[in-house]
Amino acid sequence: MPSINQNTYPDTLPNFRNLGVVLRILLIVCCASFAAALVKAAAWQQVVAEFVGVSAVVQPVLFLSLLALYLLQPALAKLGYFAGVAATLLIALLAALAVFWFMREVAQFEAIGELGRYWALTLLVGGTLLAYFNLRNRALSPALSEARLQALQARIRPHFLFNSINAVLSLIRLEPKRAEKALEDLADLFRVLMADNRQLAPLQNEVALCRQYLALEQLRLGERLVVEWHIDNMPADALIPPLVLQPLLENAVYHGIEPQASPGIISINIYKSRDEVHLVLQNPYRSDGGNHHVGNKMALGNIRERLSLHFDAEGALQSKVSDNTYQVHITLPYQKTP
Repeated sequence: MPSINQNTYPDTLPNFRNLGVVLRILLIVCCASFAAALVKAAAWQQVVAEFVGVSAVVQPVLFLSLLALYLLQPALAKLGYFAGVAATLLIALLAALAVFWFMREVAQFEAIGELGRYWALTLLVGGTLLAYFNLRNRALSPALSEARLQALQARIRPHFLFNSINAVLSLIRLEPKRAEKALEDLADLFRVLMADNRQLAPLQNEVALCRQYLALEQLRLGERLVVEWHIDNMPADALIPPLVLQPLLENAVYHGIEPQASPGIISINIYKSRDEVHLVLQNPYRSDGGNHHVGNKMALGNIRERLSLHFDAEGALQSKVSDNTYQVHITLPYQKTP
């Protein structure tokens, strides 16, 4: 088994449609422009003027490149890493050529300099940015592996396994077919749990896994567990980190249903709004926790970490308590297999 510190992720281009990626590019280029202005300025009083002059040349290329990369992101995602790097730099060079031509021929801005220097600057900045994102991806690879190991600890509690086995044992004589199906569900569930779940997977796979998990819980909880699925508007092909919803459902059962003597409802609402996927889970809530200890938020922290690693600023998890109901709302960008 590879060490968690070993980089097992292939080199990939940044997602130029990701808000976090775009913000980082803008910040890095602005900082580089300011550094260039500091070098060029003969006195402190001239720094602002130099920064404006540098930005007037750099920013048009930057925004035109980002626009082109945004539009061409699906095509770039299908390329290998080095082909994608070459294509990205070529797009930046063409953007520089377009801006250079406009400033020289249309705006009559003679101080723009030579095209060769313009291209050299574009290659330098573009190559630096791509190297930065590649190094960042390599640095985050161990973090993703570590997050997976933490998820194994935050997921399936031992009591679930014991309870499921006991529930199956009680069915073997009376309902052997149902017991067989339950064992198949249990095997499928643990097969997924123990797999390498670092890559994004279709949302429909997660929903199928959650249905198997809840079916096992209903063997022992019976009518006490009521599940409401609202997934008519669910984008089944959306890619999400595996095992995002299942740990939340386990928390919902453990903290929301088990402490109650009366039936409790777990509601799962999954839908797409614009270019975002929303997963909203609600369950009963008791401030005293009933006979169970108060959760340590490990599952929530792990899910937040994985959302951030996969989607940067576009992935979020929010939780709140209202009217004896606990709600978790996950938001992530709508992505699907190219």
